[in-house]
Amino acid sequence: MARKRKVTEITDEKQIQDIRENLHKTNIKLKKFTLTEKQLNLLRIIFDKETSVVFISGPAGTSKTFIAIYGALQLYNMNNDHGITYVRTIAESGEKSLGALPGEMEEKINPYMMPMNEKLDEILIPGQSRILKQKDIIHGMPVNYLRGASWVDEIVIADESQNFTFKELTTLMTRIGKGSKLIICGDPMQSDINGKSGFSDMYSLFNDEDSADHGIHCYSFGPEDIKRSEILKFIIEKLRTTKRQK
Repeated sequence: MARKRKVTEITDEKQIQDIRENLHKTNIKLKKFTLTEKQLNLLRIIFDKETSVVFISGPAGTSKTFIAIYGALQLYNMNNDHGITYVRTIAESGEKSLGALPGEMEEKINPYMMPMNEKLDEILIPGQSRILKQKDIIHGMPVNYLRGASWVDEIVIADESQNFTFKELTTLMTRIGKGSKLIICGDPMQSDINGKSGFSDMYSLFNDEDSADHGIHCYSFGPEDIKRSEILKFIIEKLRTTKRQK
């Protein structure tokens, strides 16, 4: 039987302050941000040496991608042997292969890496993003090209994972090797692949104590955690209510 290892919630200001201080002991120069206790709790799980996989579920505007990339950059600062890989699906409809898209490989994937580039610009001081990419510390990869990959000492961020099928998520999770962390972000309300999304099923599969004891954690944000705007909170609540009524 697996040894149970409970995830302890942050309960006092000193623990929160310790995390805040550690967030700014950097090699990569990051801007400073005011983070909520819930965001800090998620970062603590990501930073835990026993954590291998983190699922992050939540509606638009709840900082899923921001925290994933922010945490990955801080992990790199803690151990410069880590690389960072950002994974997305290339054809949101699932109807086109990468080969069907025009241009060279980098040209093909660049439009799909925009969320990563935007977050890097938001998080890093000017000029740092270009250096990271030039040194290949961080790079993008389409989920379509994961088979055969093996990640060792890598921080992998799978973004917009509601657009991954269950099979693609299985391929993603079985690439993880020694010293690596996998952060899987998804919004079940925004799948573009017509009922084929595997994110909610995979999240539910690992959302239990046994998985947490093995270093696989599930973390959820709700409408109350939306930071983008008040109008977005209203929209999300309306959409959730409509979905429940149908």
